[in-house]
Amino acid sequence: MRTHALWLLALVMLTACSEKKSENTEKEGVETVLPSQVNEVTVMKLEKKVFNHELVSNGKIQAKEYADLYFRSSEIVAKVWVKNGAFVRKGQKLAELDLFKLNNTLAQRKNALAQANLEMQDVLIGQGYAPDNLSAVPADVLELAKVKSGYEQAKAQYEVAEYEVKQAVLVAPFDGVVANLFDKQYNMPKTSEPFCRIIRTGNMEVDFMVLESELPLIKAGDKVEVTPYAAAAGMRTGNISEINPLVDENGMVRVKAQVNGGDKLFDGMNVRVSVKRSLENQMVIPKTAVVLRSGKQVVFTLEDSLALWKYVHTGLENMTEYTLMDWEADGLQEGMTIITTGNVNLAHEAPVKVIK
Repeated sequence: MRTHALWLLALVMLTACSEKKSENTEKEGVETVLPSQVNEVTVMKLEKKVFNHELVSNGKIQAKEYADLYFRSSEIVAKVWVKNGAFVRKGQKLAELDLFKLNNTLAQRKNALAQANLEMQDVLIGQGYAPDNLSAVPADVLELAKVKSGYEQAKAQYEVAEYEVKQAVLVAPFDGVVANLFDKQYNMPKTSEPFCRIIRTGNMEVDFMVLESELPLIKAGDKVEVTPYAAAAGMRTGNISEINPLVDENGMVRVKAQVNGGDKLFDGMNVRVSVKRSLENQMVIPKTAVVLRSGKQVVFTLEDSLALWKYVHTGLENMTEYTLMDWEADGLQEGMTIITTGNVNLAHEAPVKVIK
């Protein structure tokens, strides 16, 4: 009997200890979920406003206007007056071939033309016409005289020789900068390749790509900011000049913008392109107001000093803000109070304290 009583007492004590341990465990769990201190947060009113959207892409600078200059004759380069990077004025001499052979050929062609002209006059005199009054000569007679004398052929050869002499001196077609000049004096340039290029300064284009889904966000005339990766060049502004109406196999669309490069942007330079546009009447929230719960975007509203989460769908973004899509369907209303900071570790219905 005494043994039975001892067993009963031990069982009661064990049960009491177990209940106390369970109570302590539950209490610790509650304290983990609901912290003893109230979270301090900052808030804002949810309202529509202007959203400054920014679309960013990588681009390449291109000269909007340039001229590749060729030598038309295979002669030695006699003189080169400029170097790459030199600024030149319209009509300024750049380089010149050795003119000895070309001038000799021109003189020979000039003499041959004069001889053919005399022979044509002899034919006309033989036909009874005055060679000094060609307007009175019938067209068929004059044409026959030119053929017999070889005048037209001699004239064509002279004009070719005269053209080659003129082309033996390269001049700048407009004000600009010299580029791609690699041939040296006393060497023979290739007539199939440009001797140099003249780029009109200050009038540049930037070529960049955007996603087809971004097309509704841009239009011709939109302002762009162009920042070369060579930081010393500095930021330049411009405007979208054309949008190619073709989507490539990667879902990209080519866009061009005019930009005033001054003397800091060079053809082929890699740049960062930012297209900025102001969109009216957008529901906008700070990026800090959006947190993730179970992989989904959530914002916390403030009601009766409690934080209540609501799932949201963000749309456009810039460096600091999102626009909200379908915000009414997500249970948001204009004028609601949104928690903007202090929300990283908040739980649903957690008590909060608003600070300034």
